[in-house]
Amino acid sequence: MIPAPAFLSNPERFMAFSRWAAPLFGVLAVLAIGIGLWFGFAAPEDYQQGDTVRMMFIHVPAAWLSMFVYACLAVASLLALVFRHVLADAAAQAAAPLGAAFTFLALATGSLWGRPMWGAWWVWDARLTSVLVLFLFYVAYIALRASLDDEQKASRASAILALVGAVNLPIVHWSVEWWNSLHQGASVFRGDGPAMPPAYWVPLILVALGYMAAFGSLWLVRIRGEVWRRRADAAALRAARA
Repeated sequence: MIPAPAFLSNPERFMAFSRWAAPLFGVLAVLAIGIGLWFGFAAPEDYQQGDTVRMMFIHVPAAWLSMFVYACLAVASLLALVFRHVLADAAAQAAAPLGAAFTFLALATGSLWGRPMWGAWWVWDARLTSVLVLFLFYVAYIALRASLDDEQKASRASAILALVGAVNLPIVHWSVEWWNSLHQGASVFRGDGPAMPPAYWVPLILVALGYMAAFGSLWLVRIRGEVWRRRADAAALRAARA
């Protein structure tokens, strides 16, 4: 088995793997999300929330992915910072806009869900605030990379920022337990089993897996594009020096 740093230092292996993995993940994403949403919208109304409970099948997986993608961004940034792997840096750069999109989707759908449930589009709840901070870290990472023309300086500075932002991940996860929050605690991944019937948690898991597959597909495509861009820049630089 190839160690992670060795794999990330060999773009040719990655390009060969991603060539078939990206479309495969894309197909799995369409199937899982489609089936999950079909089951979700066919589920019975909640006795308290009525039809608004169906927002859960879009909102909750997006919230999970917002943290998962940032964890991928932080790990890739650490590898790029420590091992100086160009492919790891490309992976971090490619993940940031995708993570920002999932986080924005979580915030937007949470606001739409909160209006009928809480009577407000936004409250400075511990979970909401920490997720907003997560979104701002994504935006700051993207802005920092775009503001620096030197590739190496941009890589180092953004990697440090990403690792600083990783401190927020446990805060997002445990915010419901640490502070007063309008959000309920864990309902699916619990030691005593899910606190909801299978009619709800099965489609929820399916959509979450679909979101993860979609992220995997788009991430691989974006990393491939970044590899080609850097190769083109290197070729242009060599041609200019010749």
